[in-house]
Amino acid sequence: MNNSNDSFKVIGALVVGVITGAALGVLFAPHKGSETRNRILGGAKDMANDFSRMVKDEVTALRNKAEEVVGYVNEEGIELKNRMNRNVETLESVI
Repeated sequence: MNNSNDSFKVIGALVVGVITGAALGVLFAPHKGSETRNRILGGAKDMANDFSRMVKDEVTALRNKAEEVVGYVNEEGIELKNRMNRNVETLESVI
């Protein structure tokens, strides 16, 4: 029961802190609301563009790695085929 009361006190203090911070932010904001909204929107757009670029870069890196792996598998497949052919030729010559 004591833990529950402590949790409510912490949550209550956080809520009061958030409300107080928001109110003080609005009262002492250095810019008009429309300018602040435009700055927030601009920042969000920049963040979205950065994220989009990061995702594209990662997709490109993954695509390059996949092509590298496919090339390696193809080379190894050809080498395996050649070894098998040599083994078959060796067996045929023994038989």
